[in-house]
Amino acid sequence: MAMTLEEAPWLGWLLVKALMRFAFMVANNLVAIPSYICYVIILQPLRVLDSKRFWYIEGIMYKWLLGMVASWGWYAGYTVMEWGEDIKAVSKDEAVMLVNHQATGDVCTLMMCLQDKGLVVAQMMWLMDHIFKYTNFGIVSLVHGDFFIRQGRSYRDQQLLLLKKHLENNYRSRGRKWIVLFPEGGFLRKRRETSQAFAKKNNLPFLTHVTLPRSGATKIILNALVAQQENGSPAGGDAKELDSKSEGLQWIIDTTIAYPKAEPIDIQTWILGYRKPTVTHVHYRIFPIKDVPLETDDLNNWLYQRFIEKEDLLSHFYETGAFPPSKGHKEAVSREMTLSNMWIFLIQSFAFLSGYMCHYTGLHSRVTIMIVFSSGPQRMDKIWLLFW
Repeated sequence: MAMTLEEAPWLGWLLVKALMRFAFMVANNLVAIPSYICYVIILQPLRVLDSKRFWYIEGIMYKWLLGMVASWGWYAGYTVMEWGEDIKAVSKDEAVMLVNHQATGDVCTLMMCLQDKGLVVAQMMWLMDHIFKYTNFGIVSLVHGDFFIRQGRSYRDQQLLLLKKHLENNYRSRGRKWIVLFPEGGFLRKRRETSQAFAKKNNLPFLTHVTLPRSGATKIILNALVAQQENGSPAGGDAKELDSKSEGLQWIIDTTIAYPKAEPIDIQTWILGYRKPTVTHVHYRIFPIKDVPLETDDLNNWLYQRFIEKEDLLSHFYETGAFPPSKGHKEAVSREMTLSNMWIFLIQSFAFLSGYMCHYTGLHSRVTIMIVFSSGPQRMDKIWLLFW
C-alpha cells in the first residue's frame, strides 16, 4: 500500500502530461494540416505555371509537417542513435530505403532521423498500408503523392499494377528522389509465425527478429526507376564513389531499426509520451544499384540475404546493446541525431500563424470540415477531387 501511495504523484503527473500532450497534438493537427491544404489551394496557379517549383514548395511544407510529428517524440525524450554508413553522402541521389517493420513507431522514428538529411524528407515517397489514407494525415499523403498499398493475396497483383502506374505518374513529375519501403509487408509480431512456417517449408533460415521480405513492390520500383545502360545492365553508383551523377535510381539503403530490449515504440506512446525516455537505434548499409539483381529469383535471394543479415545485426544488438562494426573497421561508431529546438519553434509558430490567417480568411474552417467528413473510405478520394 505504501508503494502505491509513493507512486500516486508520479502516475498522476504522467496522466496530466499525457493529456496535455494529446491536447497539443490535436491542436497541432487542427492548425497545421488545414493550413497545408490552404497553401496547396492558394498555390494552384503556380502548379500550372511552374510545376517543378510548386512541388518543391509543397515538399518543404511536407517536411515541416513531418518535423512536427518528430518533435512530439523528441520532447518526450525519444531520440535516435545512428550506426553504419553515413547516408548524408547520398542524400542528393535517388535511393530506396528497405526497412524492417516492428510497430507504428518505426514511421515516426524515420520522420525524425531523416530530418537532418537535406531535402530527403521533402523529396520522399512513402509506401504504407492503405489504412493510413483514412487517418488525419492521410489527405497530406494523398497530396504529396505517397502510395497506399492494400495487403492481402487477393489484392497483390492489382496493387502492384497500381504501384507501377503511380510511380510513372507521380515519382519524377513531382521531383521525388527517395522511396521508403517496408518489404516484410506488416508488423513483425503479426507476420513472424507465417514467415517462419514459410521458411521451414522452403528450407530457408529460421528468423526471429525479422520476417522474410516480399519482393513484389521492390521489383516494380527497380524496374520503373533504374536507368538502363545500352547493354541492359543497371546504371548506378559505385560504393567507393558516392558523388556519382548517374540518372535514375542509384542506391539501396538497407535500414535496420532496433529498440532497447526489443520493445518497439508505437504511435500512441509517441503522442502521449508515457514511456520513459528511450534511444532508438538505426543502422544503415548502402548498396549500389548495379549490385542488385533485377531478375525475380535473383532479387528474391538478394532480399532474403539482406534480411538474414538484419537478423544477425539485431541479434548482436540485443546481446550487446550495440551494432557490430562495419567491414574494415575495428569498432562500431554511432552518431547521435539531434533536432534543432529553434527550428521546431519556428515551424510550429509558422503553422499556428498560418492557421490563424486561414481562419481569418474563412478557408481554415471549410478545409477542416472537409477533412473531417472525408475520413471514410468511400468519401476520401471523391471529396479530395472536389477541390484538387
